[in-house]
Amino acid sequence: MKEQTAATGPLRGVRVVEFAGIGPGPFAAMLLSDMGADVVSIARPGQGKRDVRDFVNRGRRVVELDLKNPAHVEQAMDLIAAADVLIEGFRPQVMERLGLGPDETLKRNPRLVYGRMTGWGQSGPLSQAAGHDINYIAITGALDSFRAANGETVSPLNLVGDYGGGAMYLVVGVLAAVIEARASGKGQVVDAAMCDGVSSMLTMFHSMRAVGRWTEQPRTNLLDGGAPFYRTYECKDGGFMAIGALEPQFYAELRKLAGLDEDCYARQMDQKGWPALHEKMVALFRTKTRDEWAALLEGSDACAAAVRGLFDAPNHPHLAARETFVERDGYVQPAPAPRFSRTPSAIQGTPAVAPSAAADILAQWSKTAARAS
Repeated sequence: MKEQTAATGPLRGVRVVEFAGIGPGPFAAMLLSDMGADVVSIARPGQGKRDVRDFVNRGRRVVELDLKNPAHVEQAMDLIAAADVLIEGFRPQVMERLGLGPDETLKRNPRLVYGRMTGWGQSGPLSQAAGHDINYIAITGALDSFRAANGETVSPLNLVGDYGGGAMYLVVGVLAAVIEARASGKGQVVDAAMCDGVSSMLTMFHSMRAVGRWTEQPRTNLLDGGAPFYRTYECKDGGFMAIGALEPQFYAELRKLAGLDEDCYARQMDQKGWPALHEKMVALFRTKTRDEWAALLEGSDACAAAVRGLFDAPNHPHLAARETFVERDGYVQPAPAPRFSRTPSAIQGTPAVAPSAAADILAQWSKTAARAS
């Protein structure tokens, strides 16, 4: 297995203490590590060494601490005092009860950016309730917008809550606060709640509703499967094609390549005619296999792409050409994103790294700080 590699990304030199958890916190820490941050994960005793296939936990060192032990809490505080960023995903007040809340840690480290990741947020009537991604996106209107033809809601994996409205907003907030702290010399708390982040992500749809371009009736709108030119179609072999020809020029290219010659196709934005056009296109796409349609449409301005399975995605010629997936420790996994021209991101190390001692990390950080000064 490869050891930790030297950081090259734009966040090299940024020190992050992550309190190990599940879901958006570890994913946020992975993103920061991929971009060069030095991430140290505090795990419970016996839980520090992860499986090499646990890609989300790649690229950080691990310290095992029993946070019910005052001596171990002090070790955690020492790490926090030397860090730029803290990330935790416990319920509100858990860190305070451990003696590691914002009041205590910011006294030791006034420049600390304290990132708090929860589903419901640090306040509000649901803040102490248990939950998962599906619950957090349910109250925002996002889950209601993902419906099958029979009206049943379809869970969009945990991409919308945990990773989109959670981890991404935590990373954005943390990085904004780090920039501000470098100017002011003062840290602050970043309260990243998935229900807030997902609601923010829905801004465009609230805008469309305000101008009368979005209704609550599922699969009748422009982007929820209601438009016949923005949805998926089953093909002759059971595969699917994704069609996204929204703009008139792209829709015209789809019509030309797919043979949508009848006059009824000319009225693209006539919503009353969408159900009939949908039925016609259902029948049309069943006349060819997925790969036949892909050969005809993919790569054109018709805005069409074959729907690939999760395990087949790395084999797509475009993703292969861009090296969107890389092999590390004998396993194919997504490469760091986004890309930087001068300070490239990189996977810093395996998830299966052996736990380190807090004292060793602090000693290394002290040497680095001394060299920098």
